[in-house]
Amino acid sequence: MAQQRAGETGAPTMRDVAASAGVSAMTVSRVLKDDARVSGSTRERVLAAVEALGYRRNETARSLRLGGSGMIGLVVTNLANPFYSRLALGVQEVASEHGLRVLLSNTAEQVDKERGLVADLAGRQVDGMIVVPAGSSHRHLGPAALRGMPIVLASRPPAGMDADCVLVDDFGGAEQAVEQLIADGHSRIGFLGNPPALYTGAERFRGYWAAHEAAGIEPAESHVRRGLTDVPAAEATARALLDAPDPPTALFCTNNRLTQGAIRAVHGLGRPVALAGFDDFDLADVLGLPLTIVSYDADEIGRRAGQMLIDRINGSSAEPIPARRTVVPTRVIRYGTR
Repeated sequence: MAQQRAGETGAPTMRDVAASAGVSAMTVSRVLKDDARVSGSTRERVLAAVEALGYRRNETARSLRLGGSGMIGLVVTNLANPFYSRLALGVQEVASEHGLRVLLSNTAEQVDKERGLVADLAGRQVDGMIVVPAGSSHRHLGPAALRGMPIVLASRPPAGMDADCVLVDDFGGAEQAVEQLIADGHSRIGFLGNPPALYTGAERFRGYWAAHEAAGIEPAESHVRRGLTDVPAAEATARALLDAPDPPTALFCTNNRLTQGAIRAVHGLGRPVALAGFDDFDLADVLGLPLTIVSYDADEIGRRAGQMLIDRINGSSAEPIPARRTVVPTRVIRYGTR
């Protein structure tokens, strides 16, 4: 009887590739893992057999054999914000290096939605999760709720629990930007901030206040606005501040959406208003306005969070790793100034 060809009864297997290349299944596995112990000629034979047979690894079965799903979850608060897309790219870069897929979810800053998404990912038995928390209560992210599933928090630290986290230097970046405005001669600096309950909002306000204290200036409470969440709100608030008696001569904004709202408000004014803000954004360098921007590598936040999660997934329970915290540095960029 003629020998049955590989794949006649289904998709080709690793044994089919091994038979075609004249090697063992273990050697095929090593080639697919890019193991340096395999010789160049053997590697070429195996890869030629893979291509000829159309072999594809069954990642689901492979992951189950290794005791995992081969997937990690990533939960962010606002995919419309470029910061989170860059963070996601950083996570995916590290995950791909380790043969993992990323399931991405968006909470729209809603804690109830976050709880549901986290529960859903846990039900899908992902190997671990990276979460940007929407609120200040993190009980649903703790070991008891997730039955010990590895978790890393990004952008905001854990509250009431121990967990790895990756943060931005929110305080230092805000302080440095406001110091620059003060050095430029501004003593009436308005503040447009995101909700104070958010870690980033609180830390950036603290940096704004610290810069004033260091310069011996007391900020005017009438120039401080907090709790803003989008571009229209920031635009309306900036207009109101700048149209008021004794208005600020500069504004500091705590994220890129609020900065863009302030830019819209300033655009139609007949007097100069200096702007500073957290988060760089596209076209900031060509607007022709004096802008002081706190910049940082959002991809790096994702990469660090991804690597922390991989460490947890691969770690031994006999040698637990203490909760770790790492901070991504910021730098101040100046646009539209000479």
